[in-house]
Amino acid sequence: MLDRLEAGGWPLDLVDEILLFGSYARGALNPSDVDVVVEHRRDDRLTSEFVHALSYGRDPSASMKRALKGNSRGLQIHFGERKTLEAEGFELTPLWTRGEPVDAARARLAAITPDPAAGRAPRDHMIEAFDGIDRWVPRPVRIDLADLVDLKAATIRQLQLPDAEPAHPAALEALTRWSEASPLRRAAAAVLAHLEATSRPLDSVYLHGEPVIGSRYSDTTWQTGIGFGWSHYRSISHHLHEGTDWFEIVRPTRTQPLHTLHITAQDRSALPRL
Repeated sequence: MLDRLEAGGWPLDLVDEILLFGSYARGALNPSDVDVVVEHRRDDRLTSEFVHALSYGRDPSASMKRALKGNSRGLQIHFGERKTLEAEGFELTPLWTRGEPVDAARARLAAITPDPAAGRAPRDHMIEAFDGIDRWVPRPVRIDLADLVDLKAATIRQLQLPDAEPAHPAALEALTRWSEASPLRRAAAAVLAHLEATSRPLDSVYLHGEPVIGSRYSDTTWQTGIGFGWSHYRSISHHLHEGTDWFEIVRPTRTQPLHTLHITAQDRSALPRL
């Protein structure tokens, strides 16, 4: 990440500060990931991308994430959360501030003393459904979903979907959005097959930003929503105001287990206001 930051270019030129926290910053020998706080500005281009992503239920920080970590899965990036984390009592370790050479950050990184006794810090905002998969549930998502459970607005349970193919022609047509080798196709096939097995009507299913049957511009009330890798997670609360449930495949892969959270509306009056 520091090499990328040193190379610069858009949008990395907008980054103002980077801090570390969690088990890695405390010197743990086997952290599950590296928690990084990134504070940055927005120019017109990034603001436009942010608004467009929100409008379509996508990750508004996708451009900055790609620029910072590429395909690395070891970084858990928290954007603009410095004040929130400090208010909650987290100890943040400054790594880099705009105007400093990136070598200063490398020196601070090297100065973190390995501590065999540090261990992994317990996750905050945890519920039973996150057990074993919390590393793939970003902290802002954990906060929002744990709040839904605390408010009794929704129930959440963890599933592991088996590999399967749906039989309905509309479901098979929906899968053509992805190549045969795509992890998203694998995830979509598994969840659609699960819905078929539980006799869910496909004309009321909204699959990763598109309806399985019909048009997104119709006045249909979609009862079941499906998302992959949290790219549409900001749509979950909105969906539950009218729909019944949401399936989120937290980490679509080509071969690993398809861990899924099934989120079901419980008390719509307790859902956050839109």
